[in-house]
Amino acid sequence: MTHLPSRIPAVFSTILLLFASIAFAQTPKPTPTPNPADDDEVIRVESRLIVVPAAVTDAAGEPVMGLDKTSFKILEAGKPQTIETVSSADKVPLEIALLFDVSATTSTMYKFQQETAAKFLEQVMRPEDRASVFSIGDTPLMIHGRDTAAVAAAAVKSIQPTKQYTAFYDTVGAAVDYLKRNAPETSRRVIVVISDGEDTNSDRIAKSIQDLYRTIGKKIDSIDSKTLRKMTADARDNAAKKERARVLKLLQDADTVFYSINPAGSSYQLNTISVFGQENMARFADDTGGTAFLPKFQPIDTKDELANGLNMKRNAQVLDRIFTQLTNELRSQYLIQFYSDGEFPNGSFVKLNVTLTDPAGRTLRARQGYFVK
Repeated sequence: MTHLPSRIPAVFSTILLLFASIAFAQTPKPTPTPNPADDDEVIRVESRLIVVPAAVTDAAGEPVMGLDKTSFKILEAGKPQTIETVSSADKVPLEIALLFDVSATTSTMYKFQQETAAKFLEQVMRPEDRASVFSIGDTPLMIHGRDTAAVAAAAVKSIQPTKQYTAFYDTVGAAVDYLKRNAPETSRRVIVVISDGEDTNSDRIAKSIQDLYRTIGKKIDSIDSKTLRKMTADARDNAAKKERARVLKLLQDADTVFYSINPAGSSYQLNTISVFGQENMARFADDTGGTAFLPKFQPIDTKDELANGLNMKRNAQVLDRIFTQLTNELRSQYLIQFYSDGEFPNGSFVKLNVTLTDPAGRTLRARQGYFVK
């Protein structure tokens, strides 16, 4: 297991308790070499190669195969683009980073989540595909680097649950950086997160609290507890909004599609941190072309043991269906390529709109744009 950069002291985590481009590349398109015999001046136009992942499934959730460049339409900042090529999933290797939250629960569902996630890797990955495994705890921790399905699945099963705080943003950022540095440029990069999306220990979140208390200084003793809690929550929420924007840009710049499964189910609505966590994951998924799954789990901790057992089976079936849908989306993923000649400032976000020429009975998920760089 590889430990990534350490976190701030746990005391600040305790205080906390009181979601490049859109493209897989922006490769300059070769410009024509001027012919000395030509009298007219040659105008050089540099364009960027934009590669957009798009998953297409039918009404039953099964992958739609055999599509080509005539099957898609793309608007860039509202302007129609000429599609150069469309590559299907079976022709491009898959790179998965699976992030497993170890802090949320030690319930009987935890083991099934592990087993189902491991089975998912074994089902979706081919011999040429690779997966890396991270745990989301008080610090980003890489359990195992790029490896085959069997080895990665075993790594997932080895993760032990804890009651640690969570560095959600830092772990997603670490996984993005790892894929960017280690995955082949031609691969389909995907992050799959099993978490409620809550963050209580990422560097920038904790630092915002630290800065608040440093600013208050000795005056902290004269502030009542209710006011202090409100100030702490405001500092945390402001930092979380900045982290959402920062991590989303990291995902887009690293050409990575985000998927999440929230094991909290409908109980995510219990507090504002949980709601914001789910909203983050939904935003990351929507903007990168993935999906944020929110299962409707039944309670398994009631006084009725028979009901608990039946609900456990129902929950297992729900989770299994989600991983099957995720498998189908990855198997139906196309890489759409076009050259952009648009003149946009560096760092600006360019909106994309990808549609099907024949959308009847089909669902399309694609990236919503990219940052110019």
